[in-house]
Parts: sequence; structure tokens; C-alpha cells
Amino acid sequence: MSSLFTDAKQRLERALKYVSMSEDAIEHLKYPKASLTVSIPVRMDNGSLRIFQAFRVRYDDTRGPTKGGVRYHPNVSLEEVQSLAFWMTFKCAVLNLPFGGAKGGITLNPKELSRMELERLSRGYIDAIADFIGPDVDSLAPDVYTNSMIMGWMMDQYSIIRRQITPAVVTGKPISMGGSLGRDTATATGAFYVIETILPKFQKLPQNTTVAVQGFGNAGAWIAELLFTAGYKVVAVSDSQGAIYNKKGLDIPSIRNFKEFHRGIRELYCKGTVCNISDTEVLTNQELLTIDVDVLIPAALENQITEENMDNIKAKFIFEVANGPISSAADETLKARGIHVFPDILVNAGGVTVSYFEWVQNRSGLYWTLAEVNQRLKQKMVEETEQIWEIAQQQNISPRTAAYVHALNRLGEAINAKGTRDYYINGQMK
Repeated sequence: MSSLFTDAKQRLERALKYVSMSEDAIEHLKYPKASLTVSIPVRMDNGSLRIFQAFRVRYDDTRGPTKGGVRYHPNVSLEEVQSLAFWMTFKCAVLNLPFGGAKGGITLNPKELSRMELERLSRGYIDAIADFIGPDVDSLAPDVYTNSMIMGWMMDQYSIIRRQITPAVVTGKPISMGGSLGRDTATATGAFYVIETILPKFQKLPQNTTVAVQGFGNAGAWIAELLFTAGYKVVAVSDSQGAIYNKKGLDIPSIRNFKEFHRGIRELYCKGTVCNISDTEVLTNQELLTIDVDVLIPAALENQITEENMDNIKAKFIFEVANGPISSAADETLKARGIHVFPDILVNAGGVTVSYFEWVQNRSGLYWTLAEVNQRLKQKMVEETEQIWEIAQQQNISPRTAAYVHALNRLGEAINAKGTRDYYINGQMK
């Protein structure tokens, strides 16, 4: 297996030094339980036929049915999906959810397809993997370039195949199809609760804290607005086209409105009446990462901070809203430089947590208000953040290693409950 999955597993190796786990449990977590590669034929609007490569990986289901998003992106590969499923396994354990980890994806540029082509592709994906998923087996959710509409198509197609309405097979659906209130903003809201729990420990007040957010998709835009509303000074944001920077702070609600109308933020640099920000600089995404700010939030794709740029990072705190934005090699250097990195398997776990809430609501038929969803989300995020912080302080390890230790303790306990070598060779019935 090449770099990405190997890099992901290195985090596991580091954490194993700080836990007492059976050899059986360690061996069990090294490999995905099941990986599926499929080809999806789609009749395009012009009459031509295209074949798309797609994947679904169920990494581990020791603690319950697997859970994980589906992304549409040109760089989707089996290796990437395995890495993301691996992270999801630990993310669910960190938040103490009764799920294992999974992930899926289709290799394409979704911007090149019409809406009808996207629907045919999405339904074709479910046709291909229907026997691999299910509410008690593996549940899907949105990820990069997928949304509630796509999730609705997928749920509907699965229900057609099974000849019964099965809302719990997919989360992140439209509210009218059984979706949960708060799911569309859950990743950012959960990250906000983590930030609000951690920064006071360093005597960091919102009005004196500068923030840069890389990525202005759903999660990045929402976390930027939540922080802006709470009084933080958000000085830089970016999307795939580039970044804008203003050391005095940006008006995030105006930028979000502009983005929705113009599909980009680079043009915000003094274009028309929308640009009411003076002294704004246009930067690249890479330049945004190296701005001298208190808090850096990578909210785009993986491997954004690597050995190539790690020495240029100036932020004092990094909260990973994206999955795997920092390579393991860069991780060690950032730690040595005194930069506090709070890991993806905690920070962005709000999404899967509210997905769990949606799954529960679908199974019970009882639906919660937005206030109830956010209250339950806050309780879980703050509780687990405090536990991870305590582990990090007690064992003098990084928050990332502490998060993996926290997850490994739960995973190890579940794996051992099924029987280990020591039990069968040396143990006695109790």
C-alpha cells in the first residue's frame, strides 16, 4: 500500500506505545474488513456511455455497523478511501458512537456532469453496492462534493431495490426525507465546540484571536461564520480558486453571500459593490497556510501541510476540520516547534455524530428539534475533548496521539470481548 494509507497507519503505531492492547486487537486493526471496487456505466445526456470507477470500504465493525461518507472527486482512489475508512473507525470510537468506520467514493469531476447525469451516477452507485450496505451493515453520508440531494437519490434507490422505505441506510438526507435538523452544519458546529473548549485553556479570548480557514465549502464556510459571530477575527479564507486576506478581519457573512452568487471568492478582491473590504490581499491556498495567525483551520483536502511547507507554518494552534490535512512527518515537526495540533478524528467528528443522531431518529421514528440536536452534539464534543485533553496532559503526548489512545482503549475492549489468544490459551471461564 502506498503513502497515504501507510501514513495514516503510522498514527496508530505511535499511539500503541501508550496503550495495553492484545496482539489480536493490534492485528485486527491493521487491515480493512472488506473493500469493494465497482464500475458504474452511465448514459450521458449526449447519448454516449461513460464508465466510472467507484469504491466502498468497510474498515472495522467491531463496535457496530460501519458508517462513512461518499465523496465525488477526480483524485478518489481505493487507497484514499481505505485511509478515510481507517480514520472513520477511530473517529467513531473517539466519540463513543456504536459504529465502525467506512468510506466510499467515485472518481470524477462532478462539475463536468449535468444534474441528470449526477442522478444517474448516484443511483448507479447504489445499484452496484446495494448488497454491501444497509442500516445494520453500513450507512452512507455526504462528503466532498456530495450533498443532501445526492443522499436523497441514494436512499430512494436503495429503497426501490429493497422494496421498502429504508431511510437509515443514508444520513445527511433532505429533512423531508427523514434527514436530521443540524446535519448540514454539524461538522462545523462540532469543530466550534472543540475550539471553544480548548482555547480558554491557553487564555485565548475570541477578540484577541486571529483565524485563517483553508477551504470555503460547507464545513469551512460554516466554521468561519460561527467564529466570526463569536467574536474571533477571521483574517483569511480560501476556496479552490484562491484565498483572500485582510489583517483587520473579514466580513464572513458578506463573503458567504458573495460565494453563493459568484461561485468563488477570489473575485471578491474589489469587484463591484460586494467588495466593502479595504486592504484585502489575494493569496494562493498555500500562502494562506503560512499566514502568521493564532489559529489555522485546514478545511479542504488531505495532505495540505507536508514536509515541503511545514517549516513555514506560523499558527500557534491548528484544528483539523479536513480529513488528514497534515502528513505524519509534518506532525512531528509541528509538535517539536510547539504548535498545538488538534486532530481530525476529534475536531471534525460532529458530522458523524449528528449522522448517528439521524440514524437513531430514523430507526425510532421520533425526530428532535435543532436545539435538541445541538445540545446533544455539544455535550458529546465537549465531553470527549476534555477526556482527550486529560490523556494528553497525563501522558505528556500530543492531542492527536491522545485521541488515538482514547479510541484504541475502546476498540481494544470491544475486540477483546470476542476472545483473544490469552483467553483461549491461558484463560479460564468466569
